[in-house]
Amino acid sequence: MYFVYPSRELRQLDKALTLFADIEWVKLTLVEMCDPYQIYIADVHDYLNNQWTCPTVVIAREDEGAALSMAWQKGALAGWIWEDLPEQPYDKLQQIEAQYKRNQDSRDLPTAAELQQRLLPTQQQFGQYDFQYLFQPTAYLSGDWIDFWQVGEDQVLFYLADVSGHGVTSSLLTSWLAGFHKRAHSPKHLIVKLNDMLIKENIEKHITMIAGMIDLKTNQLRFINAGHFPPAIYIAPNQEPVVFNSSSFPLGLTDDLKIDEITVDMQPDSQFILCSDGALEPYKGGINEQFQLLLNDLANKQFTAPTHVNDDIAMLKIIHK
Repeated sequence: MYFVYPSRELRQLDKALTLFADIEWVKLTLVEMCDPYQIYIADVHDYLNNQWTCPTVVIAREDEGAALSMAWQKGALAGWIWEDLPEQPYDKLQQIEAQYKRNQDSRDLPTAAELQQRLLPTQQQFGQYDFQYLFQPTAYLSGDWIDFWQVGEDQVLFYLADVSGHGVTSSLLTSWLAGFHKRAHSPKHLIVKLNDMLIKENIEKHITMIAGMIDLKTNQLRFINAGHFPPAIYIAPNQEPVVFNSSSFPLGLTDDLKIDEITVDMQPDSQFILCSDGALEPYKGGINEQFQLLLNDLANKQFTAPTHVNDDIAMLKIIHK
């Protein structure tokens, strides 16, 4: 923090010198080179006359309410009175600084969300297969993640993941997941590598995931479920939807990971669907009832994501044309 030496004479200046003895004082001319990550304390007239953009607590005389109001309109963090400075200014300044940093974090969220969206893969077609997805965060950032990429000439690796919890920490892990793009060559390789890294780094989060690979020539799809719910769904013409339940553990809980690989033969006009638990939010009832309603809507191509959600929604459809 810095105290800007006032350009006008103030009889309360001696008291201020004592109160802010441990804060570095700077000349008004040096504010042009201000550090935007530091809080400045300055006379209200200097702040208004010089139009700087540094985060500033302004101080006005008791009869300068209009100037104080104008300073707030121009972005001052707080306002004090020269005749009535706080006896413990450091406590107040720490509160102001903490609130300022929280506000800065909030203002950064839209930009962070845009960057997260850019990390998502492009919805595209591989051979006779369309890879389509829905990605709808409950707030700016999502703890759900989807990715897919071609491995060699005839295979596509894909996954849908859900990081435990909500908030910035969970969403940061999705960016970490994005770093695995094209760094794995099979579902088992991806699952084992992620699990080992989560345990090694001792990150207090776990990740549920369904990872799979489809062979574009044989139309055979194989996948692994690492503790993820809802389970994978297979929908083909003229038959009941198939649900692939699993009792495996999420990633990051144990190094003794049970891996069961399931194989599906993709028929023409069939769909293989993965979704996060946020897809259950539009439906009423218990979790089993919600899943059955979701299953019915997916089978009848009637699922519509709500405009406002209480949980992130991610859904990946692999469609055999």
